[in-house]
Amino acid sequence: MPGAQLSKGTLFPEELVTDLIDKTKGKSILHALSGRKPVKFNGQTQFVFSMDNEIDVVAENGAKSHGGIMLTPVRIVPVKVEYGARISDEFMYASQEEKIDVLKNFNEGFAKKLAKGLDLMAIHGLNPRSDAASAVIGTNNFDAQVTQRVTYNSADPDSNIEDAIALVTGSEMDVTGLALSETARADLSKMKDLSGRKLYPELSWGREMGNMNGLPTAAATTVNHGGSKIRGIVGDFESCFKWGYAKEIPMEIIQYGDPDNSGKDLKGYNQVYVRCEA
Repeated sequence: MPGAQLSKGTLFPEELVTDLIDKTKGKSILHALSGRKPVKFNGQTQFVFSMDNEIDVVAENGAKSHGGIMLTPVRIVPVKVEYGARISDEFMYASQEEKIDVLKNFNEGFAKKLAKGLDLMAIHGLNPRSDAASAVIGTNNFDAQVTQRVTYNSADPDSNIEDAIALVTGSEMDVTGLALSETARADLSKMKDLSGRKLYPELSWGREMGNMNGLPTAAATTVNHGGSKIRGIVGDFESCFKWGYAKEIPMEIIQYGDPDNSGKDLKGYNQVYVRCEA
């Protein structure tokens, strides 16, 4: 009898797809709205310069008065962050043979976590892992420092933004950016004019934003993280918010000891430890 029609079935092993699906979550609105500036490893002092009085009109031969000047020091102290994980050394060898680039994805994943962590630390003063207030950060965060606030109305977030901008410009400060929570973004996207057309079609369906009405705008869940009442932040992100790296260790592979204080020696368990720090 002629042979049956050949089918692939289990004759051939499946091919290993080495590209990983990276499900690491994280992005930063502060990174999008402000500029990065290097920070000295031992910290540094940033002075806030102000001239509080206005210029004085002086008559010919008239007496000149003192205008006043002020320098207010703000101490910038680096905060160390890290992410590490244990991997069996057998897996490391196997992944190299099959070219599964775990380390490349680990590095990229750390960058995402670092971006999200910047927002959580700077906006809310949280330790991102414990989701609790960080004693190291203290009150050096938006939640604790910002005093000008507008009560949010989900039915008219546009007016809330206008009122918040008026508070900033009324204090003779600039507005260079708008940071939105995803809640406020959704509320804005639903607003319509009298003919039923969307006022902000660029916000529909979760698309990335560049600006709204000419104002640089970004949205992220980090703004109202953990049930925070914050729905948006407006202000001078370009000049008045400073951040940067004092030191970066993109990745190190540790082969000895107990680097995560788990009580398990790496060599004793045939493991290596992958860690990124900043």
